[in-house]
Amino acid sequence: MLKNIPVRQLRIGMYIHKLGGRWVDHPFLRKSFELTSVKDLQALLGSNAPEVEIDTDRGLDIDSAAPVKNTPAPVVVAALKPPVAEPKTSYDQEIKRAKAIQAKAKIAVTSMFNEARMGNAIEVASVAPLVDEINGSLERNVGALLSIVRLKTADDYTYMHSVAVCGLMIALGRVLGLEGEELRQVGLGGLLHDLGKISMPMEVLNKPGKLTDEEFATIKGHPRAGWKILKKSNEVSETPLDICLHHHERVDGNGYPERISGDALTLHARMGAVCDVYDAITSDRPYKAGWAPAESIKRMSEWCKGQFDETVFKAFVKTMGIYPTGSLVKLKSGRLGVVTDQSEGSLLQPRVKVFFSLKSKEPLSVEIIDLKRSQDAIAGLEDPAPWQAIMNKIAA
Repeated sequence: MLKNIPVRQLRIGMYIHKLGGRWVDHPFLRKSFELTSVKDLQALLGSNAPEVEIDTDRGLDIDSAAPVKNTPAPVVVAALKPPVAEPKTSYDQEIKRAKAIQAKAKIAVTSMFNEARMGNAIEVASVAPLVDEINGSLERNVGALLSIVRLKTADDYTYMHSVAVCGLMIALGRVLGLEGEELRQVGLGGLLHDLGKISMPMEVLNKPGKLTDEEFATIKGHPRAGWKILKKSNEVSETPLDICLHHHERVDGNGYPERISGDALTLHARMGAVCDVYDAITSDRPYKAGWAPAESIKRMSEWCKGQFDETVFKAFVKTMGIYPTGSLVKLKSGRLGVVTDQSEGSLLQPRVKVFFSLKSKEPLSVEIIDLKRSQDAIAGLEDPAPWQAIMNKIAA
C-alpha cells in the first residue's frame, strides 16, 4: 500500500516509492528505492523535501511492529553519525590550499602537454597524485578549487581547462555515487581529455572569429589524436581513453568523432561531455567572453535534450547548484554577493560572499552568509560585467 508521510518520520527499512517536492529540493536522482543507508536518511532529513510516499508492501510501515533491529525511529535518528571523510573546511580556509594545488597543477599539466608535443609517452604516475590532491580539496570544500580554476587567461586556457574539467568530473562523480578507483580514473580522464589539442594548429585553436568548415573539421580530430597519444602509454586505463575519445559525442548521435549514441556511450563519456562544455562556455576565449555560471547552466538545460544525458545533467546541476559557484546574485536585502559554495540539501540557498549594498551604494565588509540559515534570500541574478574585477579579487 502507498502512503504519504512527513520526511521526519522516515526510518531505515522503509521503501520510498516517490519523493515529494521538486527535484531540486532533495539530493537524490532516484525516484524510488529502499532506504538502507544511514547516510541517505541523513540527507533526506536535512533536505527541503516536505514528504515522501512509501510502499508498505515493499518496506516498513510507519507503525510497523517490526522496526529495523527493534529500534524506534527517534533513537535511530539520534544515533546517526556522519561518514568518515576528510574534515570539511570553510571556503576561506580552503582557498589557500586550492591556490597551491592550482599552481602545482598548471606546472604539471603544462609539462605533460609539452612532453606529449615532443612525442614522448605520457607518464600517468607523474600526474595521478595531482588527481588525489584535487579530490581531497573538493572533499574539504567543493567551492574553493572550482572558483579558482575558473580564472584562466587565454594563454593558459588549454592547460587550466584540463584541470577544471578534472575537478568537475570528480565533483559530478561524487553526486553520481562514484568512489574509490573509479572516481580517481574519471578525474584522470578529465585531466587528459584534451591532450589531442597539442596536434592542432595554434592559429585554428586561437582563431578569434568563426571557424571555416575546413578548420572545424580539423578541430574535430583532436579527440582521436589525444586517444592515440594516450594509447602509447601502458599506464592509461580504459576510462581516461574513453573520456578522451568520446567527450564530444552527443546522446542523439550527432557528436564526433564516431557519432555514437545510446548504450554505446558510457556513463564516463556522458559525464565528460557535460563537464567539458560547462567549463568551455564559462571561460573567456579569443572568440567570445565566457558566460556567467548560472547563465551557462540555463543555456545547457535548453540544449539538454539531444546533447546531454538528462540524468547526468541533473546530477551536474545538483553538483553546481542552480546558482553555481562564481554567480553574482542580488539578495532581497539589497546586497550583492558572489556564490562561494552550495548548502547541504538545497540548490536554491547557497553560501554567498556579500560585498556591496545597492541601497546605500557603498561597499560592505566582506562576509559569507549561508542562506539556508539566514532570513535573506536570492532575489535574482545580476550582470557580472561591471563587477568582474571585484569578483575576481574576492574569488582569489
